[in-house]
Amino acid sequence: MVNGYKPTTLQEAVEIKSRTDAIPYAGGTDLMVKNIPGAVYLFVNDIEELRQIKQDDAYIRIGAAVTFTQALADDLIPPLMKEAISRIAAPAIRNAGTFGGNLGNASDKADSVLAGFALDARVRLVSVNGERTIPFDDFCVRRGVTNIGDDELIAEILLPKEKCALPYYYKKIGGRSALAISRVAFAGAYEVCDGVIKAISATVIGEGKFTRYREVEATLIGRKVDEVRVNAEEYAERFIEKMTFTRGRVSAEYRKTVVTNLFKDYLTSLE
Repeated sequence: MVNGYKPTTLQEAVEIKSRTDAIPYAGGTDLMVKNIPGAVYLFVNDIEELRQIKQDDAYIRIGAAVTFTQALADDLIPPLMKEAISRIAAPAIRNAGTFGGNLGNASDKADSVLAGFALDARVRLVSVNGERTIPFDDFCVRRGVTNIGDDELIAEILLPKEKCALPYYYKKIGGRSALAISRVAFAGAYEVCDGVIKAISATVIGEGKFTRYREVEATLIGRKVDEVRVNAEEYAERFIEKMTFTRGRVSAEYRKTVVTNLFKDYLTSLE
């Protein structure tokens, strides 16, 4: 028998979280295969407040219990995010897997999180004591570790609308052409005006964590696209020297080579 709570409102859910150690459970695509002795779950998948995709003046707002299949059918979801989540596992997993779960699991292979980093996403956290909204950079510490409080729940993922409209770059390298866990993946978004780079992001799956190397991005802002294309290899070297690769399913050297090539390809594709 599975022990747990099934609240119908977000307020009820945070009240339960404040007084128990219940594990939040939406799609459960990772949790269902784990044997956690004595686990008590907080089933949030039917909370309407967490299943909505909407917008305001500043953000596309994705509820934590929104599934990837639901998002793929919604016109508000930006192309970069759609491309990333369309490559997640098989349809059965996309039907159940959620944005909140993908972020909260703190996996360094989470495709929606990679796209969120590239789009300067933020996460809205709620508890009985109030709420706070923080950047993905501050939420994701390292593999398996986040900055969520013991009494907090993920309520929404917020995508800045001005970033969602930008041209983007996305490549995923896996062991198979489909359904593969990422060995390396790369996402970026950029803005070019009159041949000059006004904004640019670059995020990688492949080194055991998600990180935006903003100091490298900053060296590209204000430069002419033609100059960046010509010197793409030099900029790639600056990017790579900031990163630390470890062996996983493939060697650290393989990851480094692939990321270097993807970054160069990204820069040479800027228009």
